[in-house]
This record gives sequence, C-alpha cells and structure tokens, in this order.
Amino acid sequence: DQAAEGLEAARERVEQVRLLGFDLPSTGLPAGRAVLSFDHAGWSNGERRVLSPLSFALNGPERVAVTGPNGAGKTTLLKLACGALAPTEGRVQRPVSAALLDQHGDALTPGLTLVENFRRLNPGGTDNQARAALARFLFRAEAGLRTPETLSGGERLRAALACALGGDQPPQLLMLDEPTNHLDLDSVQAVERALAAYDGALLVVSHDPDFLEAIGVQREIALARG
Repeated sequence: DQAAEGLEAARERVEQVRLLGFDLPSTGLPAGRAVLSFDHAGWSNGERRVLSPLSFALNGPERVAVTGPNGAGKTTLLKLACGALAPTEGRVQRPVSAALLDQHGDALTPGLTLVENFRRLNPGGTDNQARAALARFLFRAEAGLRTPETLSGGERLRAALACALGGDQPPQLLMLDEPTNHLDLDSVQAVERALAAYDGALLVVSHDPDFLEAIGVQREIALARG
C-alpha cells in the first residue's frame, strides 16, 4: 500500500545519506603548492578569439569558480587547464595531476561496466574498492555493472567522480564543467558531499550560486564575452 511504499522510500533515502557520509583518500596537495597558472593565455579558433588572454594562479587546495555569459570561453579555459587544448597565445602551466569531468562522461569508456571503468582508471584497484567507491555515489549492487552509454548525464558525472576520487591517488586538481546542470537533488547532494571530502584544488564552471557556496568556493574568475 501507499504507506508501505512511503516507508520504503524513506528508508532508501536514509540509506543514501548514510552512504554519502564518507572519507576520500588524500591528494597530498600541500598548502601553497603551485597548482595552475595562466600567463596571458588565450585561445583562438582561426580568426575567432574564443578566450581572451588572461592571467591567474591557483596555489594549494584553493576552490575557484569560473563564471561568465555563454560564449565567454569558460569550457575552453578548462580545456586549456587540463591540457586538452594548447594556448594559441601565452602560457599555461599545471605541475600537478588533474582531471576534468563533465556530464558527457568522456573519462568513461563505453562498453565497459562502471566497475571495469574504475579499475581501468585506477590500476591496482580491486572489484571491492570499485564497488565501494561507486556505492558512495549511489551506484549500488547491480548498478555497478551498467555501462556509461546507458546512463543519464547526471549519472555519468557521478560515475566519473566515483572513478576519479575513489582511487588511492585522486588528482590534485579537479575541474568540473557545469556539474549540476539537469541533476536531481540526490545527485547534487552526492556531488556536494564528495567535494566537501576532497582535499585538492577545485576549478569549477557553474551558474549555480547555491552549489558554489555549498562546496566552499573562495574566489571567482569572471570572464567577459569576446
């Protein structure tokens, strides 16, 4: 009946909250360590300037938001920071390990289960470690056997976070591109709790001020269009 279903749903939610209270392996990032620097770095696509030259630095476990209107080059900035793009002017330096995650789930290999993806991204990791990491991000039991192409955008982001942060050596710089777009409340809370437990540096593109406050963002890089 409805009462029983409501009780079961409540138990499920309590179980999710219990699973989300967790510790992550330390990144070992010291305070004051140089993490990322842009020295008049910009990027152009032929004649069109996508990201105007800018300079900034991240040091130690800083938490920084990248904001600005659509077309200002926020995603391009993240791609320059992770090395997916090379600047067409200026210089980018990133002397630490890094991961860039978005809802496309590009870090995950289609056709492999989430457990297999975890082990691919964390050599030496065990199935038990993979399942424990995935469970913290709400992929429990048989959900760990799903493949990335069967997941929604929010699920792919959660799975990528589990794989990136659940291993023995999480990246010292984590970059997130619009992580809360189209996420349900449980998924947003999963991401917030994970980032609260993460002790590395964060560079986050987001339009969600509540999310940025919840994850402890300390300063903002505001981009202008053009």
